[in-house]
Amino acid sequence: MERKKLLYVTQELDPYLVLSEAGNIVKKLAPYVNDNGLEVRILMPRFGIINERRNRLHEVVRLSGINIIINDDDYPLIIKVASLPGARIQVYFLDNEEFFKRKSVFREEDETFFEDNAERMVFFCKATLETVKKFGWHPNIIHCHGWMTSLIPVYLKTQFAKDPVFANTKMVYSVYENDFSEKLNKSFLKTALIGDEIKEKDLAAFKDLTNESLVLGGVQYADAVIQGSESIDLKSIKKSVGKKPFLEYQPLDNILTTYSEFYQSLLQ
Repeated sequence: MERKKLLYVTQELDPYLVLSEAGNIVKKLAPYVNDNGLEVRILMPRFGIINERRNRLHEVVRLSGINIIINDDDYPLIIKVASLPGARIQVYFLDNEEFFKRKSVFREEDETFFEDNAERMVFFCKATLETVKKFGWHPNIIHCHGWMTSLIPVYLKTQFAKDPVFANTKMVYSVYENDFSEKLNKSFLKTALIGDEIKEKDLAAFKDLTNESLVLGGVQYADAVIQGSESIDLKSIKKSVGKKPFLEYQPLDNILTTYSEFYQSLLQ
């Protein structure tokens, strides 16, 4: 019997890049879930601070060559891969020289928030779903971690809703405490309209351009929600969650069986 498939999409992952608990959670979860019933793959950005030689990244030529259109401009997508240390799991890194070559993640040397973080986010979210289509690998669950992934749930329910690759996909979104206090640039809502199937009204939850609004947007379009950080405002989150399956915060040493059981409940 073919195993069900789970795709982790994350903006960080130990040992390549750790910015918050999200990087540790995915690193701990992925091998356990892969060894206990589900076939796991991981997608993340190839930020410039990730050392390709040390981490043994190499380009997947058969997957590279897609152009991702953002604001009518074409951006080449390069896909690289490495094996997660200590596990038989492929980690795919989505790369583009203009968006990810710089040697810092989200800020200039003086801590100024990158002006194009909105465009980088749109590129990564659109590229993620295009990459999965090119895999020919139909995920039963996509689990998103980090604000940079928060457009994926809305894209899956709008622009990619009729794509057979995602016909049986459940979307899980993990909520973490805010990573930034700035706002995305005002062009974000226009930039995020990546095709005819997504409308301005679909992005209403994102209109404040804040970290919190991105999270609420991800929650709105997810099929299930997980509280990834202990110290977050549950009142606003639970209002958006409504009657969706919701898993409250779990300490790191308690996530393996709890998350696995949560996934299985979504697949029934």
